[in-house]
Amino acid sequence: MTPAIARAEAAGIEFSVHEFEGGSGRGFGARASEALSLPAERVFKTLVAKLDDARLVVAILPVASQLDLKRLAAVASAKRAAMAPAREAERATGYVIGGISPLGQRQPLPTFLDESALGFATIYVSAGRRGLELELTPQALLELCKGEAVRLSR
Repeated sequence: MTPAIARAEAAGIEFSVHEFEGGSGRGFGARASEALSLPAERVFKTLVAKLDDARLVVAILPVASQLDLKRLAAVASAKRAAMAPAREAERATGYVIGGISPLGQRQPLPTFLDESALGFATIYVSAGRRGLELELTPQALLELCKGEAVRLSR
């Protein structure tokens, strides 16, 4: 059991866990979409960005989308945003790249969910390990992360 699954269980929300062959390399989200036979719009990746004042934030967006860093900076009240170095993201969240979950992070970070998620009854996010996805409602995710739904994709 991962910290993400433990967090979802402790909150008492409805969710399901889906496992697939995680593999290695890049493109974990696309691999999840393909392995679970899901449209890429329903599978969300969790990215960690660093703002100009060195704060870390989480951006959750569809795996086929690109993060608009300028838009993320604006919604996070910063001048600039850049992708956090992998080691820093892993240290802050307690997860490895390709398995970073928005739930159960070592250090809860301000979280922004792409508003496209609100168009689905459920979405899929990493369950905290490569090859493991959590299916839950976008509303439950926002509540558990104390997140905000905003436009993040280009």
